[in-house]
Amino acid sequence: MTLLEREIFALIMFAGTCLFLVAGFPVAFTLGGSALLFGVIGWVIGAFDMSFVAAMPQRIFGTMTNEVLIAVPLFVFMGVMLERSRVAEELLDSMGKLFGTLRGGLGISVCIVGALLAASTGIVGATVVTMGLLSLPTMLRRGYEPALSCGTICAAGTLGQIIPPSIVLVLLGDQISNAYTDAQRALGNWSPEPVSVGDLFAGALLPGLGLVIMYIAYVAANAWLRPQAAPAIHDAVDDERSAWQTIRTLANALLPPVILIVAVLGSILTGVATPTEAAAVGAVGALLLGGLKLEASARWPILATFGALVLMLVLARVVDLRVARDTIGGGDMIGIAVAIACTAVVFLGIGESLRRVWRMGILNEVMRQTLMISSMVFIIIVGAGLFSLVFRGLGGEEMVHEFLTNLPGGVFGAMLVVMLVMFILGFFLDFIEIIFVVVPIVGPVLLRMDVDPVWLGVMIAMNLQTSFLTPPFGFALFYLRGVAPPSIRTMSIYKGVAPFILIQLVGLSVLAMWPELATWLPDVIFG
Repeated sequence: MTLLEREIFALIMFAGTCLFLVAGFPVAFTLGGSALLFGVIGWVIGAFDMSFVAAMPQRIFGTMTNEVLIAVPLFVFMGVMLERSRVAEELLDSMGKLFGTLRGGLGISVCIVGALLAASTGIVGATVVTMGLLSLPTMLRRGYEPALSCGTICAAGTLGQIIPPSIVLVLLGDQISNAYTDAQRALGNWSPEPVSVGDLFAGALLPGLGLVIMYIAYVAANAWLRPQAAPAIHDAVDDERSAWQTIRTLANALLPPVILIVAVLGSILTGVATPTEAAAVGAVGALLLGGLKLEASARWPILATFGALVLMLVLARVVDLRVARDTIGGGDMIGIAVAIACTAVVFLGIGESLRRVWRMGILNEVMRQTLMISSMVFIIIVGAGLFSLVFRGLGGEEMVHEFLTNLPGGVFGAMLVVMLVMFILGFFLDFIEIIFVVVPIVGPVLLRMDVDPVWLGVMIAMNLQTSFLTPPFGFALFYLRGVAPPSIRTMSIYKGVAPFILIQLVGLSVLAMWPELATWLPDVIFG
C-alpha cells in the first residue's frame, strides 16, 4: 500500500472518530473502538503494522504510575466538596451586596465570583449551574437584560478552564510535556528541560486574570451605555452599622476560599509543593472548609486544625524535623514533639470534618461524583493512547508534520491553522476529547518548529475554554439551559454569549501577539 493511501486511510479514521463522537457514542469507547476497528482493517489491507499496538500495555502502565495525573481526582474532590459546601452561595450573596449600589454591580459580582470559584473548584458545570440557580433569577428580577445575564453567567463559569488550578491545565500539561519530550528527541536533544504542570499554572495566571478584567469591562460598558440593561439592585447603604455588617459578611465568605486558593497556588508557584501535593492540600482544605461551613456554631475544632497545619508548615521551614539522625538537639526535639502534636490535631480535625459532611449526606455524593469524573478521564486517556498509536502507525503523524511545515507563513501559519481547527472542533467535541486526540498529533510538530511549550499550552487552554460557549454544543449553554427559567429562550442564551466569545478571541489574539504574557511569570518563578 502506498504512503498516500495510508495517509488517506488515517484521515478517514480521524473523520470517522469525530462522526462517532458527534453522534453521541461514549468518548472512551469511541476512541478505543475506532482505533481497534481501523487498526484491524489496516492490518488486513496491509496499511498497518500490529507491532504498534504492542506498546499499549506500556502506555497504560505509564498512566497508572504517572504522579501528575493523581492530581486529577484530588482537584475534582476539592471542587465538588466546595460546590456542595455552599461556598458559592455565600460569595454571590456577599459580592452582590458589596457591588449592589453600582449599575451593573451584580454582573460584576458574577464575574468576580466566577474567577474565585475557578481558582478554587475548577469545575465548569458546577460553577455554571450554581450561579445559574442563584444569580439568574435575581438578575432577571432586578431588571437585567436576559441575554446579558445569561452571557455573563456562562462566560464567568468557564473561567475554571484557564485560571489555575484547572483540571484542563493538569491534563494539558501532561500531554504537552510528552509532546515536548518527543519533539526534543526528534531534534537530537536527549535530555530536554521538562515542562511541568506548574509551568502551565504560572503561564495561565496572567491571561486568565486578563479575561476576567475584559469581562468586567464589558459588563461595566453595558451598564454605562445602556443603564436599563444592568441597573443597580439596591440603594446606597447609609447606615454605618449595615456597612460594617456587610464588610464582616463579605470577609467571612471571602477569606476561607481565598486562603485555600493562596495555599494551593502559592505552594505550587513558590516551589514548596508539586501540583499533586498541592492538590492533596486543596482536597484536605476543602474538606475542612466544608466541615466549617456546615456547622458554623462549633468552629473551634476546624480552626484548631487550620492553626495546626500552619504551625506544621512553619516548623518544616525553621526546624530540622528529621528523626533518622544520630544526634538530635534539644530545640529540634521540641520542634519534633510539637509537630507530632500538630499531626494528631490535624487527624482529629479531618475526622471531625468527615463526620460532619457524612451526617449532612454530602460525603457520599462528593465521593460518587469524584469517582465518576475521575474514571471518565482515565478511561479516555487509555482510549486516546490506543488511538494515537494506530494513527501514528498509519503514517498520520508524518502527514500532519509535512502539512504544517509546508504551510505559508511558517510558525504563524501552522499555529493559525491548528488554533482554527481546535476552535471549529470545539463546536462539536468536548475539551477532553480535543486534548487527547488533537494535542498528541499536532503538539510534537509545533514544538519541533521551536514553539514555546508553555505558550502553546496556554493558547490551547484558552482556545478550549471558548468551546464551552460556542453553539450548538457548548456545554456551558446546556448547563445554563437546564436550570434557567422557562421564560429564558435558548436564543437569548446564544445571543448573550456571542460578545463573550468575541472577547475570548480578542484575548487569544493578544496572547498570540505577546507570548510574554504566558512565558514571563514561569521564567520569573521557575527560571
